[in-house]
Amino acid sequence: MLRYLLLVAMVLGSRAVNAADLKPATAAAFDHYVQLTEQRMATDLSGRFLRMDGLPADQRDADYTRLRAGEVITEQLQTLENGKPILVSSGMIHHWRGVAFVKGTTLKKTLAFLQDYDHQEKYYAPDVQRSKLLLRNGDDFKIFLRLRKHKIVTVLLNTEYDVKYTTLDPARSSSRALSTRIAEIENADQPDGAEKPVGSDSGYLWRLYSYWRFYERDGGVYIQLEAISLTRGIPAGFGWLIRPFITSIPQESLAFTLTHTRDALQKP
Repeated sequence: MLRYLLLVAMVLGSRAVNAADLKPATAAAFDHYVQLTEQRMATDLSGRFLRMDGLPADQRDADYTRLRAGEVITEQLQTLENGKPILVSSGMIHHWRGVAFVKGTTLKKTLAFLQDYDHQEKYYAPDVQRSKLLLRNGDDFKIFLRLRKHKIVTVLLNTEYDVKYTTLDPARSSSRALSTRIAEIENADQPDGAEKPVGSDSGYLWRLYSYWRFYERDGGVYIQLEAISLTRGIPAGFGWLIRPFITSIPQESLAFTLTHTRDALQKP
């Protein structure tokens, strides 16, 4: 096992693996994937607001019971086009969805907590190192987050997002957060140091789009988070070594975010 971890560290730390450029075709494929996914989401809003609502009755009831017992349910998704995967040259799309239940809270309190962008590092550390509200116009926000990702190596990212909240009815709301800038910091030991050129870096994260849904019922709020991210592709010959680490981070980040949101809202 030690030998395996040393090999991973050597590969991830080498220049050959770290160098990556976001190509226009890769970005275009991601945009197309998002477009098709958002079409499905729009349909869901009118019928299957939460993932459980589209399940058979027995499975739906079982999942609601798991959530109210404190479990966070996550699943990997893939949007298809005409029944086939969408090809992404020189990149990988990661698509996950998760749901959690926050007992004893309200929709109003949940939204107020998530919109407190100047203090999110208090609740989402160590993944969020710094947070700041840059601009607000009603239900539209522009925010800054410094993200920390660690998996054998540590990566710091300066990221910005456009966030929009939508009220559907007194019990339901949704939001969408789209990354507008992601810049990797050259040296993780110097958080305020120089950035690598945007789109010409290690390729650990090039895009991050997050879609939230909030439903107040059963004495609390159900929170659903669907995240779509874009990273570099796997260098030829290293898939067996690197793929498990790149593909595990999106799911771990999703579960981390939902768990910390729930725990923060349930604190006195």
